[in-house]
Amino acid sequence: MDRGTPIEDTVGALAELVAEGKILHIGLSEASPETIRRAHAVHPLAALQTEYSLWTRDVEDEILPLLRALGIGLVPYSPLGHGFLTGQLRSPADIPDGDWRKSNPRFVGEAFTQNLQVVDEVRAVGAEAEATPAQVALAWLLAQGTDIAPIPGTRRVSRVEENTAADAVVLTSDQIARLDRLTPAVGARHDDANMSTIDR
Repeated sequence: MDRGTPIEDTVGALAELVAEGKILHIGLSEASPETIRRAHAVHPLAALQTEYSLWTRDVEDEILPLLRALGIGLVPYSPLGHGFLTGQLRSPADIPDGDWRKSNPRFVGEAFTQNLQVVDEVRAVGAEAEATPAQVALAWLLAQGTDIAPIPGTRRVSRVEENTAADAVVLTSDQIARLDRLTPAVGARHDDANMSTIDR
C-alpha cells in the first residue's frame, strides 16, 4: 500500500490476514505515537521496529512508555549505532568510500569527534566486563527490559557469534548507570531526505 493509505486501512487489511491464518502478528516500523495508537485500535500490534541504542535514545521519551502501556514489543534496529558503537571507527577516514555513513550527520566533522566519547565509555565498561564494545551495547539494550529484542545487522558469522554472546554479558548496576548517563549522539539520525520519510 502507498504512503497515502490511512494506517487504519492498512492494519485492517492485515487483520483480515490474521483472521484467515495467513499471518500471525502485525508490527509497524518507524511509527509515531499517534500512528501506533490508531493502528493498535484496529488490531493489537505485536511490535514496533525503530532505531534504539546507546546513541539513539529518543524513543525513551514517549514511544517506549506507550508501547509498554499497550503491551507492544520493541525491535530496535541499528543497536550498534550503524557500527559506531563497536569501536572500530576512530576517524571519518575509517569509513570506506561510497559508504552512506560518509554523509550521515553523526559520522562527519565535529559530530564524529564528540560521538567518540560515547564509544570510549562503552569500551571502558567492556574492559571491566571482559566483553567487546558491541557486546556491551547489546547487553545494555537487553537490560532495558524483556520486551526489547535488538536486531544487529552483520555480514560475518564471527560477528553473529559475538553479538549472540552479548546475552551472557551481565552488567553491574553501576555499569548500567554509567551507560545510562551517556549523552546520546550529536547529529541527526539521518540526512534531511531520509528523515523526511520517517513517521514522526
